[in-house]
Amino acid sequence: MNQDIQEYNDRQSDIERDICNTLAGEICRHLPEAEHKIWHAHPVWFLEGNPVAGYSKLKSGIRLLFWSGQSFGEDRLKDEGSFKAAEVRYTSPDQIDQDELARWLGKARTIQWDYKNIVKRKGKLERLV
Repeated sequence: MNQDIQEYNDRQSDIERDICNTLAGEICRHLPEAEHKIWHAHPVWFLEGNPVAGYSKLKSGIRLLFWSGQSFGEDRLKDEGSFKAAEVRYTSPDQIDQDELARWLGKARTIQWDYKNIVKRKGKLERLV
């Protein structure tokens, strides 16, 4: 795992650190080809320069975000923002369903909206895959 991401995880409370370490481990396991780094102060994984998954600490817990998650057809993922992102929030590592997370990460690989070029196209979002 990227050292900056590990340092981010280590700065969290015990429960939040467990959630972050679990998420990071599973994302790295299911998206081994993804570049991962701290982006806008949070851990984010990229496929071919396009952000696909990441997490951040909020007052209400740890938010797992999928940039194209609204297109996954998953009821547990809630819409986030004005584009195609969707999220789920965790307050305990026990809430992480490993099978569900693996399915979402598989969809993150195959269902992508082109966020990396959105500025070049004056705000138009296009489906990549």
